[in-house]
Amino acid sequence: MCLLLMAIGAHPRYKAIYAANRDEFYDRPTAQAAFWDEAPQVLAGRDLKAGGTWMGVTRSGRIAAVTNYRDPLTHRAEALSRGQLVIGYLKGKETPLSYIERLAERWHQYNGFNLVLGDGEALFWCSNRAEKVRRLGTGIYGLSNRLLDTPWPKIVRGKAGLKDLIGEENELSPEGIFALLSDRQEGEDAALPDTGVGLQLERVLSPIFITSPGYGTRSSTILLVDHGNRVIFLERTFPPASAQPETVKYEFKVES
Repeated sequence: MCLLLMAIGAHPRYKAIYAANRDEFYDRPTAQAAFWDEAPQVLAGRDLKAGGTWMGVTRSGRIAAVTNYRDPLTHRAEALSRGQLVIGYLKGKETPLSYIERLAERWHQYNGFNLVLGDGEALFWCSNRAEKVRRLGTGIYGLSNRLLDTPWPKIVRGKAGLKDLIGEENELSPEGIFALLSDRQEGEDAALPDTGVGLQLERVLSPIFITSPGYGTRSSTILLVDHGNRVIFLERTFPPASAQPETVKYEFKVES
């Protein structure tokens, strides 16, 4: 997943709002979000190549998401799948901090990543490219392929757009969030990062919603948690060619 916007304690109805885009090669096999047969408490999409996921939630209120850290000079083809970090947490019972501490000694086995973990009580961000773990309090946050809140154009636009939606709509229409996640505007050249992929590719990768031959935004996910601990989960997938997007929706009350 390459974009995650989060609003924590910033809306009168929803105590947590997550809006995410997963960017991936079009030919990488993927299963649509569902509760997993072998882990029925887990609701998530599935990467059918490596077996993990990019974002998910459980019936007990555990939440996890991962984004890649773009640094082609340090990329290793033999590194472990970062999607396993997400599913490992969702299937377990550890607190976010204990999970982070247990895995920290072998995070060098993964290419660069950002990991967001929550358990209904607290939400944390960490990265194997950062020295400190951060607890996320009230606020609006953005995460892409650098560290938390790095002001890339898509993060600046995404956070501003989410703030506007929160200010305008007490009900927070999912279609409004999907519209934000479908923004294809490229960033100005002067604002683009230099991550080692060249200016032309930086332009292609700069919008909130990416389209290019062979690679782009495969799905958008909205996860809302209200103050009564009711979860609303929507995923909109974008099939190749001219096929129509497909949307699935799940609602459930967090189990005590």
